[in-house]
Amino acid sequence: MSSATPTNPSVFDPACSSRHALELVAGKWAMLIISALENGPMRNAALMRKLGDVSQKMLTQTLKELERNGLVIREDKGTVPPHVEYRLSDVGRSLSEALNVLDRWAETNFPALDAARERYDAERASGTSA
Repeated sequence: MSSATPTNPSVFDPACSSRHALELVAGKWAMLIISALENGPMRNAALMRKLGDVSQKMLTQTLKELERNGLVIREDKGTVPPHVEYRLSDVGRSLSEALNVLDRWAETNFPALDAARERYDAERASGTSA
């Protein structure tokens, strides 16, 4: 059993706050929002267009959680009509760099994953798997 401390964190320790960090960024929408903001601030509508199939409710909920955890900064321009932009904080930018590697991996390897899934499903459907 690991004993995580602030100076010795361990994601394998259920009591370590680093687990919360992993849970936060492991969600599909959080990962995509962080990656979408990589090139600079965006408004809500632009984020929705970029993400494609996110609901307004899920986008708002995820942005609030990212802001609460210091990954995203919400800037209200104080105009009428309202103009709000979201941008990455310093820690959000550092996460974006790590996610960029994962994004490229997914874009490169999705054909192999798709093929493996199709093989697996076909084997299960035909009853030839062990």
